[in-house]
Amino acid sequence: MHKITFIPGDGIGPEISNLAKRCLESMGVQIEWEEAIAGEEALKKFNTPLPNSTIQSIKKNKVAIKGPITTPVAGGFRSVNVAMRQVLDLYVCLRPYRSFLGASSKYENIDLIVIRENSEDLYAGIEFKQGEKDTKRIIEDIQRLEGSRISLDSAISIKPISEYASKRIFRFAFEYVRRNKREKITAVHKANIMKYTDGLFLESGREISKQYPEIEFEDRIVDNMCMQLILKPQKYDVLVLPNLYGDIVSDLCAGLVGGLGMSPGANIGDDVALFEPTHGSAPKYKGKNKVNPTAMLLSAALMLRYLKENTAADRLEKAIQEVIKEGKIVTYDLGGSAGTREMGEEIIRHTLHATR
Repeated sequence: MHKITFIPGDGIGPEISNLAKRCLESMGVQIEWEEAIAGEEALKKFNTPLPNSTIQSIKKNKVAIKGPITTPVAGGFRSVNVAMRQVLDLYVCLRPYRSFLGASSKYENIDLIVIRENSEDLYAGIEFKQGEKDTKRIIEDIQRLEGSRISLDSAISIKPISEYASKRIFRFAFEYVRRNKREKITAVHKANIMKYTDGLFLESGREISKQYPEIEFEDRIVDNMCMQLILKPQKYDVLVLPNLYGDIVSDLCAGLVGGLGMSPGANIGDDVALFEPTHGSAPKYKGKNKVNPTAMLLSAALMLRYLKENTAADRLEKAIQEVIKEGKIVTYDLGGSAGTREMGEEIIRHTLHATR
């Protein structure tokens, strides 16, 4: 019996997360669910988007799955997703991208893994607001220590990259490649310009690669990597990136396989893991039974593999593949006219058929 924290999410979150929950239950996976909340509902109820009770539930159960949570743009509370990763030290963001026959894409045979460092970089959240006293002091200190002139009306973000976190993410990546019988790691960076931060990230990857001589290791500058992924994505296998580049390149890779609706995700630490789709909460589609549930269901499959329920994960992934390939009961972005519930029910039917 697995005890799992279940967070429905905001916007379309409850529609797709409850569907994933029902799908796992229909396959007979033994799960005891503990429901918790985060995001807009928690803000209304507890005056915080991330209640301590939710964090404690995840720490206790070690595994959680959640629907997408709304992140305000340029105002309001900082991203709950980022906060959860930081509080729980979920330093790995694992995002697989795979072609599905029948999905809308200009590419075929895509099989990419993005491993994004989750704890540092500009997403560490160290910012100073324009015009404030501390911000002006920092600008003056930078000018005194480094000689660079920065306008006094600037806002400041700080980009920390440590040897510890960089080696930790590369060690995870090499172990992942070895465990999953993959072949190559590509470190993605901008070390030609950011020689001390991205340079440290790259050098950490090179150091760790020496411990895995059987695994090919290479590096690409991030802008060139984006071009390479458009021109010849099949040449790449596992990409390892700092936090910000990882977020951006993840969306590029999603575009290769049909969009964010096809893009699952996992956030993993040493003893805790949180699974979620990579897309947002899409509040304008809330309650409209319209969005593609695939990313949420594939995230559930990732969770099953983490729990070593590989047979159930295989069944679920196969069912998703079959439904998308048939193209009869799929959502609008896959060329169909079915709703979220209808596509989900069809996937559940396929998983049940696989048991006979």
